[in-house]
Amino acid sequence: MRSVHAQTVMATSKFSKFHVGVFFWCAFSIIFDGYDLNLYGVVLPVLMQEWNLTPVQAGAMGSYALLGMMAGAFVFAPLADKIGRKKVLIICITIFSIATALVAFSPNPTIFSLLRIVAGLGLGGLMPNVIALMTEYSPKKIRSILVAAMYSGYAIGGIMAALFGMYVMPVLGWQSIFWVGAIPLLVLPWFIKHCPESMSFYILKKQNKELCRILNQVDPAGQYKETDEFQFEAEKEKAKGSPVKKLFEEKRARSTFLFWLSTFCCLIMVYGLNTWLPKLMMQAGYPMGSSLSFMLTLNLGSIAGSLIGGWLSDKLGAKKVIIAFYLIGALCFVLLGFKSSTLLLYLFVGVGGACTIGTQNLANPYITEFYPKEMRSTGIGWSLGIGRIGAILGPTLGGFLLSLSLPLQSNFLVFAIPCLLGAVALTFIQEKYGSFDSKKIETNEWSKESVV
Repeated sequence: MRSVHAQTVMATSKFSKFHVGVFFWCAFSIIFDGYDLNLYGVVLPVLMQEWNLTPVQAGAMGSYALLGMMAGAFVFAPLADKIGRKKVLIICITIFSIATALVAFSPNPTIFSLLRIVAGLGLGGLMPNVIALMTEYSPKKIRSILVAAMYSGYAIGGIMAALFGMYVMPVLGWQSIFWVGAIPLLVLPWFIKHCPESMSFYILKKQNKELCRILNQVDPAGQYKETDEFQFEAEKEKAKGSPVKKLFEEKRARSTFLFWLSTFCCLIMVYGLNTWLPKLMMQAGYPMGSSLSFMLTLNLGSIAGSLIGGWLSDKLGAKKVIIAFYLIGALCFVLLGFKSSTLLLYLFVGVGGACTIGTQNLANPYITEFYPKEMRSTGIGWSLGIGRIGAILGPTLGGFLLSLSLPLQSNFLVFAIPCLLGAVALTFIQEKYGSFDSKKIETNEWSKESVV
């Protein structure tokens, strides 16, 4: 009987049709995650008029879904490390799809807010598990760019929301764009059939048949069999105990807190801009359609930033690239504080998208890989969960700024501060205490020969 290290086989594999399949289902999930979270910013100007909301009330309503997301991340991320990521993803997709579709029938702000909280539960549990699953199934040489590209689905969802807001909402009303949120529920049977469970779960449950099927797809020459030893006892021992408690063990506590701070800083910018950018631009004198085009630019910039940053991370190291993105973002928001042409304004908004949403896209696989695979959903889930505090404050902060009737440029200066704090937090991450599969492989701690 030979001993097989499944994670090493996957990390050293070449990109294949199997990886394409995992990428598709993870990206599909994230696209509708991004679509759902950008919807509120799109409908906000209409809701403020229809329900006579003040900026502060509207900002608070924008934060309700994020409260649900914070709770969802705290609950579903550790649960996934125990019962499997695929099962949790199915639950989360079902929750947010149904709740989002029902939002369309909201008769008042109270029902609207309650349904957004429920949708947030599903969205909060989905994010960390999709990221952890994609990280686990990515070849190490292209892991950063693959996960960042997958998470760019968030921006694609934002673009979809902006386009629907520009062309569908004026014809069918704001309710129509929430109906689209039910699409993942309709596709769920195919998701269940084709999306794999995590390898660590297969190992813990001794589902060698499924594990061999996956490994033989990515490494046909290995000819893996059900009789192979997939280190069940070692994986079972690692899985013991509370995954939350493990975040602070083996000298990981300092980096864990710094990850939380970095995510907090990034998400306060992401959700502050996504919620209020169209309204801020309308207040500055731009019409509704033109204001939504700024949101389109923000999300296009985040895609470009994710892809370029992911490529650079695989070449130079994620930590350096993320810190650089934070600093560029701070400079960008400072420059937005000066009068400039419309063309430069679009350029700065695009760079802002690259250095906010794009930065978090790069940070997600970096944070995930820092933790051992048996607790990766918990690691990224709790980081995003704590970060949701920033996400909750973002819309409220935007509403407060709007109520002050400040010049457009002055509003953007506020977002430079979280960029600087995020860069400082990442600077002091202790990588030597991280898991980082790629590092182990590159130093020949694991070798291809030892796998078989």
